[in-house]
Amino acid sequence: MTRKEIVALILAGGQGSRLGVLTQNVAKPAILYGGKYRIIDFTLSNCVNSGIDTVGVLTQYQPLQLNSHIGIGKPWDLDRVNGGVTILAPYMKTEKGEWYSGTADAVYQNIHYVDEMSAKYVIILSGDHIYKMNYSQMLAFHKKNRADATISVIDVPLEEASRYGIMNTNDDGRIYEFEEKPESPKSTLASMGIYIFTWDVLREYLMNDHYKTSSHHDFGKNIIPGMLADDRKLMAYRFEGYWRDVGTIQAYWQSNMDLIELIPEFNLFDPNWRIYTPNPVYPAHFVGDSGKIEKSIIAEGCMIYGTVRRSIIFPRVVINAGTVIEDSIIMSDSLIGSNTEIYTTIIGETSVIGNNVKCGVGEFAINEYNPKVYDSGISVIGSNTVIPNNTVLGKNVVIDNYVTPHDFDTNNIPSGGYLIKGGEKK
Repeated sequence: MTRKEIVALILAGGQGSRLGVLTQNVAKPAILYGGKYRIIDFTLSNCVNSGIDTVGVLTQYQPLQLNSHIGIGKPWDLDRVNGGVTILAPYMKTEKGEWYSGTADAVYQNIHYVDEMSAKYVIILSGDHIYKMNYSQMLAFHKKNRADATISVIDVPLEEASRYGIMNTNDDGRIYEFEEKPESPKSTLASMGIYIFTWDVLREYLMNDHYKTSSHHDFGKNIIPGMLADDRKLMAYRFEGYWRDVGTIQAYWQSNMDLIELIPEFNLFDPNWRIYTPNPVYPAHFVGDSGKIEKSIIAEGCMIYGTVRRSIIFPRVVINAGTVIEDSIIMSDSLIGSNTEIYTTIIGETSVIGNNVKCGVGEFAINEYNPKVYDSGISVIGSNTVIPNNTVLGKNVVIDNYVTPHDFDTNNIPSGGYLIKGGEKK
């Protein structure tokens, strides 16, 4: 096998619990985004555009949709003999099998994959962030500084710094301290969860960490602090550009809405940095006589007979006459009935919204089911769900996946209410 200078490992096994019902049945990196893509497409495309052709995707939670989406990697030109994309799931070893117990453990369990490529460097990536980045420039920076590890950082507002892992650096960019979500940050350089390691150095630390029973087996909690304690050379690589962790309902919705600005900060139309994804052949979208579209993204295969304003509409969605969609995300294969109003709502795949339905109306109220997840005023309807005719759903309402009309005991769920299948209805 041809030796690879650098191998990419994408951590794609996270549940994404802060996205609520959106990640109940799929891994966070497989969530739909931007009218056409899944979140992991951005990391995979960054790899290819950066000249990295050997990529391992580490999966765990609800991997079916993700595995199916990636396939053999053809959309990203990763269907190749030497290198390409490989799905790396937890597996049974001779002595035992176990789930990945942390980000570092996930890489440890796949040491053999990197070893087989005889790679000198490894780049560790998250599969659930939205950004465009040339990793080859980061690698050049790593080699120029003869670093043991290079961590990509982004400057965040001081008032937000306590939400991140903060890298404190000297004037030359060398990291001397790492603080996980500090109450009083010393700097505003937040870790992006993108690491380049010299492989033989990282391999040593992974081996040592594996046998520490007190360890969380995590890069941020264990590997990085351990390397700093040993005075290893860690450098901060500054990234200036659009980067979003879409790990909450609000962040996910806002990042999608960013795409429909007149001059979007994150440009999906850049011919010099394409974002690749499987591209099934569907007819162009159709707008009927009564259809009207304002400042929206409408994917292929859609049929629009109603009004769509400031929204993201995924493939094969039908919106019937008399219906108004505003500030919303409608995922693939959903059907929206007639004379329905949907405001500031996320609707999952293959859902049916009946006639004369109102969603996202009324005054804001704290969600009674899970106020920590559903806290933005955005209503969320899960996938494969049917909302019956004449139903009224308020703001900040959550409806579970696979809900049917038989699950409703009222046609009015006020703001902050919920319907969780098999659970209490409010």
